[in-house]
Amino acid sequence: MQRKAYVPGVAVLLAALLTACTSSDDPSSPDDPRPGEAASTTTVAQPGRYDTLPEPCGSIDHNTLDSLLPGIKQLTDVTQREQAYEGKATQTYDTDRKAGCRWKVESTDATHYLFVDFERIVSFTNTVSDDSKAQEVYGGKVQAADLPEPAPSVSEEESEGTDETEGTGEATAEPSADASDAATSSDPSDQSDSPDSSTPSDSSNSPDSSASSPSATASGTPASLQPRTLDGLGDEAFLDDALGTSKQRTVTVVFRTSNVIVTVEYEEQPATTTVVPDSEEMQDRARNLADRLAEAFDD
Repeated sequence: MQRKAYVPGVAVLLAALLTACTSSDDPSSPDDPRPGEAASTTTVAQPGRYDTLPEPCGSIDHNTLDSLLPGIKQLTDVTQREQAYEGKATQTYDTDRKAGCRWKVESTDATHYLFVDFERIVSFTNTVSDDSKAQEVYGGKVQAADLPEPAPSVSEEESEGTDETEGTGEATAEPSADASDAATSSDPSDQSDSPDSSTPSDSSNSPDSSASSPSATASGTPASLQPRTLDGLGDEAFLDDALGTSKQRTVTVVFRTSNVIVTVEYEEQPATTTVVPDSEEMQDRARNLADRLAEAFDD
């Protein structure tokens, strides 16, 4: 019996069909997902810039501490002075996540307290970056501080007043000639005898003059020294200033740099309640320290 000839083309076609059937039946094939399933890709959020924290007690030089804590220079005992410079580390279970240091120094005029805290924020969600989580935590601190609305500047108030005047479409009328003549022809002696002709009182003596000043608040504190957000410090920052019932003043500066939040808390308790700590001086000291710490993180 004559055998049929082998056709190579048929064999190739059969092999191709067999491969196609096998691929379609393979549930693990990425090109043919199961019904109801869609191919997905997981995007992992970027980690923060910092993966560790500096040691806060050693982050402030002696000259800065001398300006913040004047009582250090009054310590005659060398050992006590060195201990005052060292501060006291706050208790923490992970110094790479949270670390702080406290100082307390008494002087003849007042007792000064200083607290510095570093907190590194870590997001444990793959879709949320460390920076985004740090922004959320920082926002909570701003909300807790309950900062007042910024007071309008003098230029803003003048601009608003100009807009209102222009909106009315009325021009200021010049005094008429008749009114001018009448005022000229009046007897000066009659004016001098009138109780209304006395020199107007100085507006600065008015009890409402301080309230109308755009640069001061109801408490008399200039708007520039009120609790507020700060520019040029980290990625975002704010300052809080509070005066206690016993005349102790606490200035707090908080700023965020990437995924780290830094808190500087500076307090002065006068020796007597008749003395009120100077707000501007304390804010300058706390802000200068915050600037130094921010520069250290950038290095």
